[in-house]
Amino acid sequence: MPGRTIAIEIAGVEVVCDALGVAYLERSGTLIVSDLHLEKGAAFARRGMMLPPYDTAATLDLLEAAIRRYEPKAVISLGDSFHDRIGAAHMPAIYEERLRHAMAGRQWFWISGNHDPERPANLPGEATDALYVDGLCFRHEPTARRADCRGEVAGHLHPSARVVRRGRAVRRPCFASDGTRLVMPAFGVTTGGLDLRHRAMQGLFDRATLSAHLLGRERLYSVRFANLIG
Repeated sequence: MPGRTIAIEIAGVEVVCDALGVAYLERSGTLIVSDLHLEKGAAFARRGMMLPPYDTAATLDLLEAAIRRYEPKAVISLGDSFHDRIGAAHMPAIYEERLRHAMAGRQWFWISGNHDPERPANLPGEATDALYVDGLCFRHEPTARRADCRGEVAGHLHPSARVVRRGRAVRRPCFASDGTRLVMPAFGVTTGGLDLRHRAMQGLFDRATLSAHLLGRERLYSVRFANLIG
């Protein structure tokens, strides 16, 4: 039966996946989010392309909800936290204040992303290319080889999957895991998705054990890779 959360194992470590699009390590009290792409609308506007300007506010609403739900000791943001290198420096003060309030009283780790390789300007927290917690490696882009860790949690690819539900094809963001690697869904409200069958995903998972945990409005739905549709 589907539920709001699903507990899975990555290299023997229990990870709770939540329909909000976050993951949680109960052992260490660590919340994981990926690809927030804050200030994406502003980044597009600087290039003369207009997007709805409310993405940062809406993404922060979701982030605050996740933090209220788990009250984590630590938060790992798995890269592309901001949509470009200057997003943090140009973020309006009202959003910076909200983000600082969310960060207060807990450890915060900024993983370097391809959109934001430098640490976010004007914000607290530790910046790093990779982080090791509870025996797992956390980085932005999944690696073909994992000799440096037993299990890996990554983002970057914005996985999504397509299933038939009530006679209709539905595509949703998803957590993707084969038991040794977990690729997180993008958390930002205006991010797109890459189908789990896309060639960029090839070689990252053992498809015999790969499952997609699709985000519904209030629930997660787990589907084996073999049962997904293209």
